[in-house]
Amino acid sequence: MPKAKQSKRRKQYDYNLDRKKLKKKFKKKIAPRIEHPQIRNAWEDHKSTSTNLLEMGLSFDPNRTLPIKKQTLPGQKHRDKPPERVVTKPYIISKLQEEASLPEKDTKTLSSDLIEYVQHMIREHHDDHKAMARDEKNYYQDTPKQISRKISLNSAPHSRRKG
Repeated sequence: MPKAKQSKRRKQYDYNLDRKKLKKKFKKKIAPRIEHPQIRNAWEDHKSTSTNLLEMGLSFDPNRTLPIKKQTLPGQKHRDKPPERVVTKPYIISKLQEEASLPEKDTKTLSSDLIEYVQHMIREHHDDHKAMARDEKNYYQDTPKQISRKISLNSAPHSRRKG
């Protein structure tokens, strides 16, 4: 079955379309994905990113927020204007500081296989790391030093199981 004539025809450039305007429209529609819930709730879509962050008391450009001071010669006057900051949403900074001051949860966990492996080795061989290296359950052929490291990891306070 023959193809339709349109599929063979070369695509023509549309001179009436302003691609620059299309690109600008496309860019404006994309809003940033904000992970933090307080910032996401305070975000106003009709304002620019820098304006939104400035109102929250956050920095968009650190070079403008904390400029590098230029050295002045003894005969020159020193002009140092502090940057104007109009914080209309100070509650966001306080929330962020609260979250930063909370203690971080200890997320270091060991696999159950490793825990069982170490428990078996200690049960069978106590402190004899050379015997542990020759054990048949030593599938990965760990050296005595590697086994001792795994035991010390397993006996650390963050990995102890309750129960």
